Amino acid sequence: MKLVAAALLALSLHRPAAAPDVPLKSVDVTFTTPDGQRLGGRIFQPAQAEGKLPGLVLVHGSGDGNGWEDLRAEAEAFAAQGMVVLAPDKRSAGYSKTERDYGQLADDALAALTVLRKQPSVGRAGLWGVSEGGWVAPIAATRSKDVEFLVTVGGPGYSPLRTQSWNAANKVHRAGVRGSLNRAYAGTFHRLLGDVGLFPEADHDPAPTLARLTRPVLALWGAEDNQVMPAESAERFRANVHGSLTVRFFPNAGHSLRADDRTLVSGYADTVGSWVRRVAAGETPTPSADPYPAQETRSVEPPAPAWWSSWQLQLGGLVLMLLVFLGGVVRWRRLAWSARVVAASGVLSLAGFVFTMVTLVATSNSKGVSPGPLLLDRPVAWLAAQFLAVGTTVATLTCLARWRTASLGVRVVTATGLGFVPWALYWGLLLP
Repeated sequence: MKLVAAALLALSLHRPAAAPDVPLKSVDVTFTTPDGQRLGGRIFQPAQAEGKLPGLVLVHGSGDGNGWEDLRAEAEAFAAQGMVVLAPDKRSAGYSKTERDYGQLADDALAALTVLRKQPSVGRAGLWGVSEGGWVAPIAATRSKDVEFLVTVGGPGYSPLRTQSWNAANKVHRAGVRGSLNRAYAGTFHRLLGDVGLFPEADHDPAPTLARLTRPVLALWGAEDNQVMPAESAERFRANVHGSLTVRFFPNAGHSLRADDRTLVSGYADTVGSWVRRVAAGETPTPSADPYPAQETRSVEPPAPAWWSSWQLQLGGLVLMLLVFLGGVVRWRRLAWSARVVAASGVLSLAGFVFTMVTLVATSNSKGVSPGPLLLDRPVAWLAAQFLAVGTTVATLTCLARWRTASLGVRVVTATGLGFVPWALYWGLLLP
């Protein structure tokens, strides 16, 4: 009888992928995180399935307070493939744009997995993580033997800061922006935001976690992913995951492998379903990988901040220069003409710089960024800031040549202009 039961179980796990219209049943559940937060979720499974089925807990991408409904498309598609799938709520307490802990999120996923494994229909179980979940789910997999397999979608192979910098560079490039602004915004500015703390876990390196994975891993990317570098991330996974790793790319697909809000791209659910059934049946897939897609640009590791590039000094320097230049504008009649140019052009250049950066940040979303009107492949405000930065530099040198006979007011404005020049070089205002 035991042999017959085992044979029936193996047949159920190896059955062909279920049709998309397979009737499903669902039940709402709740679970408590290690820090006491009460979260809900919904479990989906085939309505007429028999025997033990693979279990899968879904781990959200970025965003605070995401409900289980955000993962409904994946939950239903995977359940139709013959799995018991738990789509949980995501925590809101302790998670925001400036606060998050991947270890804490990993423990949340394990708490949800405990609930799923108590379902009588669940056999072997694992985790699925998308985007930010591609950082979180591997951590959870290294913390518990209950995670028997792992699926990642759009999993980043590098740190959040490096990934976001590449993402930002793609956005401004797709918007038609060229030149020094690309480097200033995607590199320098995002490094500054990371230092401020607006990228929590900014320097998290997933490589050590990937190297500790001992369970089979299925890593999927859209070949047209413009939020996470697909080829580079796959390279990092293959370099660090030493066990069973299956790498697949989906042509003409984006970051989340969704065709729209309610539909997954063709073949995605089938790929996950067939791989999970094999692993749940006890098979360890031989490592394999699709050819890497063409990735137009490579990511760059943001440089470690130097003392002079700290956000405190950068912000303080900008405010100080603005105040001095504004003071020069107020004392307009008491200054020589060259100092007037330094003050006026300096104020306007700084204003154009701030306006450009704020505009890019404010308009940035998953679809891209809106830099405003372009002239010579640059936002008009940025181009004006560059032109005025040149004017400030030339006028400062003119003032410097007359330093000995200059008044105190002129000298103060001149000294500030001398500080403006390296600052403008650092931020790309004086570069093409």
